[in-house]
Amino acid sequence: MSSFQIEGQRAVIDIRERVLKGEHPRREILNFVKTAPVGTIFKIHLPHRGEPLVATFQSLGMNAIVNEVELAHFRLMAIKMNEI
Repeated sequence: MSSFQIEGQRAVIDIRERVLKGEHPRREILNFVKTAPVGTIFKIHLPHRGEPLVATFQSLGMNAIVNEVELAHFRLMAIKMNEI
């Protein structure tokens, strides 16, 4: 199960459990990003660096930064700067 939470202009998405179960919720995340308003800040929690998702965000014109929060817990942060 994923957790998609909106807090003002911040969207927090936790997909760690789903990814560890072998799921790939990339399309679900991208659909959510596309429908979010411009200016939304996304914080996506992952069990690994998520380079394919970073590359996809970058191809959409979004800057994406990944930080290691703790062992097997990474946070991808990006801002939607224009309509996708």
